[in-house]
Amino acid sequence: MGPLRASIYAARRFRESITKKKRKRRVAAYCRVSTATEDQLVSLEAQKAHYEEYITAHPDWEYAGLYYDEGISGTKKEIRPALMKLIADCEDGSVEYIVTKSLSRFARNTLDCLNYIRKLKEKIIPVFFEKEGINTMDAKGEVLLTIMASLAQQESQSLSQNVRLGLQYRYQQGKVQVCTNRFLGYDKDEEGKLIINPKEAEVVRRIFREYLEGKSYHEIGKGLTADGIKTAAGSDYWLASTLRKILRNEKYIGDALLQKTVTTDFLTKKRVENKGLVPQYYVEGSHEPIIPKKLFMCVQEEMVRRANLATSTGKRRVYSGKYALSSIVYCAHCGDVFQRTHWNVHGRKKIVWRCVSRLHKRDRDIACPARTVMEADLHAVVV
Repeated sequence: MGPLRASIYAARRFRESITKKKRKRRVAAYCRVSTATEDQLVSLEAQKAHYEEYITAHPDWEYAGLYYDEGISGTKKEIRPALMKLIADCEDGSVEYIVTKSLSRFARNTLDCLNYIRKLKEKIIPVFFEKEGINTMDAKGEVLLTIMASLAQQESQSLSQNVRLGLQYRYQQGKVQVCTNRFLGYDKDEEGKLIINPKEAEVVRRIFREYLEGKSYHEIGKGLTADGIKTAAGSDYWLASTLRKILRNEKYIGDALLQKTVTTDFLTKKRVENKGLVPQYYVEGSHEPIIPKKLFMCVQEEMVRRANLATSTGKRRVYSGKYALSSIVYCAHCGDVFQRTHWNVHGRKKIVWRCVSRLHKRDRDIACPARTVMEADLHAVVV
């Protein structure tokens, strides 16, 4: 490199260093409210205004935006899109400094909090917690951060336990608390009590009626979809599991089984089926029923019957409700079910019913002696 080129290169580097020194640091703020109530959302608006004024008041800072999550728990990182977006923007250089109210607003999980901080420190991006006065790039920041994050996690655990005890007390008093956001057939009145939604209640009655008429889950769901009826979650498609839950839900007869599920981890909020982990409470007549109890019990018996369909060798049969007599005509010899099929007689097709032990090749070794029955004769006998 010649003297002239070297001097030009040095001058350029000097100008770049001066520009870099004069360039303002891009600073962003993060806010979060743990519930989506009106009061908390008003608090969020106040935080927005505060941080915009706070950041622009520093002459060497450039406002890089406000990231906020509404109605999301601090213990669940996977459902906080704003925080995840902030971390990603830090990694690509869009944000160089983060300001947040407190450690508990940033995260209540010690492990996640420390992981975020260390990931940002690798990029030389500090996080400043106003309430605790902690700057993560300070020498004492790591120690203080670990202590404060642990305390925040303990606070979250304590709150979770208090909420659980409060719910337990309500259950013992027989007070029913049901979320109706995805509960077909009911709404809530001003006092929080369940009231019937007439339009949705007709859909519930239709499901119970069609099930007892012999239709399978697939056939019921197909009919509801064809009529443009959506699930409680707003889906156009009715899964068998959705229909099964409706048919088993005791709330449709006016009763309520409380504490069907229980939270096993306050950090992940994981809920599991309550199989003896905590007491359950059954409240009778807690609200107006949609389905009569007698009809409800008939459905439960039919569900058990369909679930226990089996061949003569004990192999489970899948229920079919395609025809009026499907899965309800049994062989007098082997106990298996009769199945509708076509029979060629002198080139002419006739509809007949035969024992599946004879009908399917894999079962012929049973050699069931049951005769073939014409469908017209079977219908006449049933009538």
